Amino acid sequence: MKALADYIHAKGLKFGLYNCAGTRTCADYPGTRGYEYQDARLYADIGIDYLKFDWCNTNGINAKEAYTTMSKAIKAAGRPIIFSLCEWGNNKPWLWATNVGQLWRTTTDITARFDGVKNNKTWSQFSVMKIVDSQDSLRKYAGPGHWNDPDMLEVGNGMKVGEDRAHFSIWCMLAAPLIAGNDLRKMSAATKDILTNKDIVAVNQDALGIQAYKYMTKDSVETWIKPLANNAVAVCFLNRSSSTKQLSFNWKQNPVKDDLSKTNIDFSTADYKIKDLWTAQEKGTTNKIFEQAIPGHDVVMIRLIK
Repeated sequence: MKALADYIHAKGLKFGLYNCAGTRTCADYPGTRGYEYQDARLYADIGIDYLKFDWCNTNGINAKEAYTTMSKAIKAAGRPIIFSLCEWGNNKPWLWATNVGQLWRTTTDITARFDGVKNNKTWSQFSVMKIVDSQDSLRKYAGPGHWNDPDMLEVGNGMKVGEDRAHFSIWCMLAAPLIAGNDLRKMSAATKDILTNKDIVAVNQDALGIQAYKYMTKDSVETWIKPLANNAVAVCFLNRSSSTKQLSFNWKQNPVKDDLSKTNIDFSTADYKIKDLWTAQEKGTTNKIFEQAIPGHDVVMIRLIK
């Protein structure tokens, strides 16, 4: 395993490992319960950078106590390891995990669907939009070093290009951890272009670490707003409908007021430049009504710059 970790590091990648807080993992391999400190020392010796800690086979176990124990074991092992809590949001980790790990799952597992739920008989997987609908109320708990995790990206796993673009956009708006869940060896050009769009990724990586909030919904188009550093703002217009919608957004009638980030912008007195982050085109300023067609299950994502 050490040789494998060294090989991965030599490729410029990080090495993540999976285990479980229970007695057995979800795939019925031995879990970590009762062996937290031994396992943490092994992970440090191997040279792993990231530990995803799942929650199967945990009957009778307290989540906060179990994850805190593993967190202490990792710290005692002496190697910086990102600790990912994956108890699917069942125990509301956003209320207690800020100093336990760097990210915590907020929902059940994701699936490569834009809408709906995938029923696996004994458990279900949520679509991209199903997950998005549960994130807005959690934004106050996220910030630098402690993030809400709506699960890994399904970009390149079978959805349409526009749906992949919408998925990636909203994850970046949510300041979510960006973990590619596709096969990196078999990416299409479209998938690569989405995952490597520097302007979109920059929104995700913004220094303020503010999670976006849903500003409004009109005719199946959601408007999401993410305050950014240097008084900039990211805006994502998300078309939940399967048909094209014509967007007409009057900035002067829609001020940005966010108590969490202390952002307060009145566009009737402040004029911002508009940049389309997917086309890299300048789109005028907020002095004029913003008009654009948005294809079904797709987005327009812009950055407002003073």
